[in-house]
Amino acid sequence: MTVWDDLVGQEKVSEQLGAAARDADAFVTAAATGAPPPEASKMTHAWLFTGPPGAGRTQTARAFAAALQCVSPDRALGGAPGCGFCDGCHTALVGTHADVTTVAAVGTQILADDMRDTVRKSFTSPANGRWQVILVEDAERLNEKSANAVLKAVEEPAPRTVWLLCAPSLEDVLPTIRSRCRHLNLRTPSVEAVADMLVRRDGLDPEVAFAAARATQGHVDRARRLATDEGARARRAAVLKLPLRIDDIGGCLKAAQELVDAATEDSRQLAEEMDGKETEELKAALGAVQGGRMPRGTAGVMKDLEDKQKRRRTRTQRDSLDQALTDLTGFYRDVLALQLGSRIALANADAEDALERLARGSTPESTLRRIEAIAACREALDRNVAPLLAVEAMTMALRAG
Repeated sequence: MTVWDDLVGQEKVSEQLGAAARDADAFVTAAATGAPPPEASKMTHAWLFTGPPGAGRTQTARAFAAALQCVSPDRALGGAPGCGFCDGCHTALVGTHADVTTVAAVGTQILADDMRDTVRKSFTSPANGRWQVILVEDAERLNEKSANAVLKAVEEPAPRTVWLLCAPSLEDVLPTIRSRCRHLNLRTPSVEAVADMLVRRDGLDPEVAFAAARATQGHVDRARRLATDEGARARRAAVLKLPLRIDDIGGCLKAAQELVDAATEDSRQLAEEMDGKETEELKAALGAVQGGRMPRGTAGVMKDLEDKQKRRRTRTQRDSLDQALTDLTGFYRDVLALQLGSRIALANADAEDALERLARGSTPESTLRRIEAIAACREALDRNVAPLLAVEAMTMALRAG
């Protein structure tokens, strides 16, 4: 297996990045031997990966980072970089390579403080690897100050620094930044391709894999979680029952509260897993003694971590709620498909009885208004409206139709 094998449905992008990685390898090899660099190169210092949720933007960028750090002997003999097995590939893929720095939004934004050390590091030479790689997972969440810091670094990069930015679309990134990047647009993989990957890589039952891929409409990470997490399946099932439970105002308010509570519980479980691991790792790195007592002078570092985790918990709750709203949108999309007599495959075939009931009892126009109500709720959450207030307004609009 190579670093490209798990990029589902992105064959053209993988080919482009493979060619760039070969030219990047030739550049580093020439610099090490004193030979002249290649005259024409498909490599550049800044890349922008865009595509819909689930297309694998971050995974693609990380695979490219691994190929840039590949130290396989086969590469030196003319093989393509990105073997997937050498120390450079492995550490880059699992996130422990010293010269691959990943930046992700902790809260709703990537703050300038979160970028300061990273930007400073981008101007240094690689410590051990072949390239200094900076991977920004949520470039659309850069605020004005952090975006300006990235812009300065992208405008005048160090000779062996590569920026990999990920965002849903070109419009989500400052024009001054995206104009300095090579753009690669990823597409949503097919349901069949995602199901095949889940069977091949995760060893899942083909029927379970296909059902999860169909329900998530090709979103790789969500499909894997839905196929392997019983709790995730239960939460989705509860969301799909919501349209049948909003016959009166009391039902609307109760459904809204349960939806928010479920998202809160989901995010709490995720946060506990991440926070506990991070805290223990930091304590060990700072030299905690037996019994958990910390050395003097480390209280500030621990407080910074607690603040970071608090911001991340807020974002995780919003992301969990947004996931539920995505499932709800898919439900009404299926209702609309039935009302219009469309032949497209239903994403929620396991809820076909409920879909047909709503399709018979409403019009395509009312279904479109309901889809718009869900979109309005997501926009309200993006503006930091209180989650319960936003969801209550949505359920009332869904009832009105």
